[in-house]
Amino acid sequence: MKTIGLIGGMSWESSLEYYRIINETIKAKLGGLHSAECVMHSVDFAPIEKLQRQGRWQESARPLVAAAQSVERAGADFVVLCTNTMHKFADEIQANIGIPFLHIADATAQKVKMEGLKKIGLLGTRFTMEEDFYKGRLSQKYGLTVLIPNDRRT
Repeated sequence: MKTIGLIGGMSWESSLEYYRIINETIKAKLGGLHSAECVMHSVDFAPIEKLQRQGRWQESARPLVAAAQSVERAGADFVVLCTNTMHKFADEIQANIGIPFLHIADATAQKVKMEGLKKIGLLGTRFTMEEDFYKGRLSQKYGLTVLIPNDRRT
């Protein structure tokens, strides 16, 4: 079994859901008392959010890169970021570690395509919906039409 590196703390509630879903999936697949092999680095989101409000986004990436490096040193085989918005720094995180970073938009697109959909709605933080790091990846890499609230496209 591979060891999952989780970067959490951007809301502990979101981190909890990732942990719960991962372990429920492992239990469903393997049965019995099986659970996921994982290491989690939970960041303190308050200083990161303050940097975001100040428009100092690049500085807000540093703790996430450090967290990814931390779970890599702890033996993780790949990294999952337990939030959508901070995927804005997925490429920077990946560039600073030697293990794969699993991007949530890739998993989303794979599921959407399995369902045969070509046009989808995207709800999330303003940053997730309006900036290109998530919807752009869905449209450019997977050919999906991505609609957001107040988007006039049909």
